[in-house]
Amino acid sequence: MRHLTQSLSALLLVLVTVAACSDLAGPGLAPITELPRALSVNEQQVIRSATAFGFDLIREVAARDQRPNIVLSPFSASMALSMALNGADGETFDEMRTTLGFPGLTLQEINDAFSSLTDLLTTLDPDVRFGVGNSLWANEDVPFHEAFMQEVAAAFDARSESRDFADPATLDAINAWAAENTDGRIDSILDGLDPTLALLLINAIYFDAPWASRFDPDDTTVRDFRRADDSVVPVDMMSLRDVEFRLGQGPNYAAAELPYASTAFTMVIILPHEDARSFLAELDQPAWDAVLAGLRPTTVDVLSIPKFSLTYDSFLNDALSEMGMGRAFRPGADFTRMSPVGDRLCIDFVRQKTFIEIDERGTRAAAVTAAGVGVTSFTGLIVDRPFVFALRERLSGAVLFVGLVGDPTAVDPGPEDFTSACG
Repeated sequence: MRHLTQSLSALLLVLVTVAACSDLAGPGLAPITELPRALSVNEQQVIRSATAFGFDLIREVAARDQRPNIVLSPFSASMALSMALNGADGETFDEMRTTLGFPGLTLQEINDAFSSLTDLLTTLDPDVRFGVGNSLWANEDVPFHEAFMQEVAAAFDARSESRDFADPATLDAINAWAAENTDGRIDSILDGLDPTLALLLINAIYFDAPWASRFDPDDTTVRDFRRADDSVVPVDMMSLRDVEFRLGQGPNYAAAELPYASTAFTMVIILPHEDARSFLAELDQPAWDAVLAGLRPTTVDVLSIPKFSLTYDSFLNDALSEMGMGRAFRPGADFTRMSPVGDRLCIDFVRQKTFIEIDERGTRAAAVTAAGVGVTSFTGLIVDRPFVFALRERLSGAVLFVGLVGDPTAVDPGPEDFTSACG
């Protein structure tokens, strides 16, 4: 083992989320009306906590990031940070567990809940391809506790490797793993690999589903989408007519739920009456519960949503620190359950990269799309201005992706540079 230098101070955590659409037929499939088994109390808490954490996270990110489109995966972020939680101790552990929303659960209960939920959700609908992949890439120059490596590998079904981080082949292998676990939608997660990093944790979510009610390409037309500054941009708008969806409305929004395949997985689209970013700033767990409670089966005259492809790439350090786990990102963090030198490790950065593409057949996405409201002469929703969306599994309540779309035509320039507080 090579000498461990003072510069070896970083625990690197990377989140990868993506989805893709297949040619599976949506119409005519028997609807799934209940889970194959009841959720345990711990599973229910993990799902609800991950959802609340996700809305807190996107509010923090949106307050800092003025790009028009923001797409995050609460499920992926919660799972990846829970893998890192296995190596934390003391106040670092307490902060991370509290921020993730699991203060009443033991580490074993958290691990077991994620393991069983992954098995349940990835096999729920045979016509939906929902895959979860995890991996640990350890710097061979750094000693790690075997118990930590084995526990994370077992609980999260994670690939575990010890590599030379100075070898270019290691970066190639990491990027190849990301590409393989996202069906090539994200062909690389890192441009370079710092040889002083201690550990790289990667989570990948792959979602592939057709709409339960397919959009007819012949009904797709070019329409204006009005951005937040009142400028307009032409978009391809898909439409469905005379179909039944669950619609709802509140004092400041209209909403619709679009099911996939056998209806277990859905996309909830929320079209605020005013500014979508301001609406998102108030969207917490109780507000989300109210949106879902207000949805009712309704036959719509027209429902229209944009056809688009978006990517999003962001560092989440500042948002997570503001939410309460700042100690993990600074020197003095306690990751002694991870490594004999864990008092010299801290999280260097958390990065999430997402992709979503919506077309007439279904959703290729690491995010969900939202549909908005139509007003006067018909019942339905025309999503022609900024909106919020969430992709969820409705029977368990798990929210897989949540996002803000302010301009379906915008190209993401990538994350801004940042200075790590880890050292």
